[in-house]
Amino acid sequence: MKLHSQIALITGGSRGIGRATALAFAAEGADIAFCHLDDGPKAEETANEIRSLGRRALHRSVDVVDIAAARAFAQEVAAALGPVDILFNNAGMNIRKKFEDYTEADYDRIMDVHMKGMFFMAQAVYPAMIARGRGCIINVASQRGLKGAVNAAPYSAAKAAIIGFTRSLCWEAAPKGVRVNAIAPGPIDTDLTASMTDADRAAFKAALPVGRFGRPEEIAATALLLAGPDGGFFVGACLSPNGGDVMH
Repeated sequence: MKLHSQIALITGGSRGIGRATALAFAAEGADIAFCHLDDGPKAEETANEIRSLGRRALHRSVDVVDIAAARAFAQEVAAALGPVDILFNNAGMNIRKKFEDYTEADYDRIMDVHMKGMFFMAQAVYPAMIARGRGCIINVASQRGLKGAVNAAPYSAAKAAIIGFTRSLCWEAAPKGVRVNAIAPGPIDTDLTASMTDADRAAFKAALPVGRFGRPEEIAATALLLAGPDGGFFVGACLSPNGGDVMH
């Protein structure tokens, strides 16, 4: 039970990587709070799976771009479950277009969900972490933040910004007992990749050395490493399980 009696807050936790991570954390002893965006039935299904593992679960629909709502959720979690030990900053979205076709609204939404949402959710839990002298923040970036991608300029830029944010915050946080790291997954079988055309999916898989997309559980295993006692020497790291899409 590597996370025995810890409290984890997960954004975008009802499905995909967030759900897999919530279940991995719960299986290792953590109580789980997660937010989603109008995904009630799937969220309750995920919460019931967490409870079946003997852990407490709390979920709410929260748009992470609404900073007041995000802060209120973090406060509710602390009041209901206890101070947050682990933040898994995972909420994300994408709009695929040619560079010249992006509107200001497209750009703002993509950047706000990723950078603004992650920045201020981290800020919401950070003071209580440093007051206790311990905590773990994991920000979900993407291999596209490392290499870029066609028809994904704002998304790639936002994910690169997350890596920069992670490296910056860790300098302030680590001396106070709070570890901040990032995960930059490669292509994973989630709703985001399901929106790709069949031709694009096939071409992407063919270009990967492993010849397949990853599973959400493989990213959850990386999150568990960073959150647990075996991850104590990871500070400002960006781990990228990506099937060989980016080698560094």
